[in-house]
Amino acid sequence: MPRLVFISLLVLMCTALAGCGQKGPLVRPDGSAPAAAHSAPAPVPTLPIPTTDDGR
Repeated sequence: MPRLVFISLLVLMCTALAGCGQKGPLVRPDGSAPAAAHSAPAPVPTLPIPTTDDGR
């Protein structure tokens, strides 16, 4: 009997987890526009590689 209860609860939980969630695109409940997207950080300026005068 305890094994049957355990298996039944396991099947019920798996079914509940498989069925939860909204399908399709996400929308805001109030219908407002999404927030502005974050921009990428500014690139870090690179310094020129120093060269030696002896040909290396």
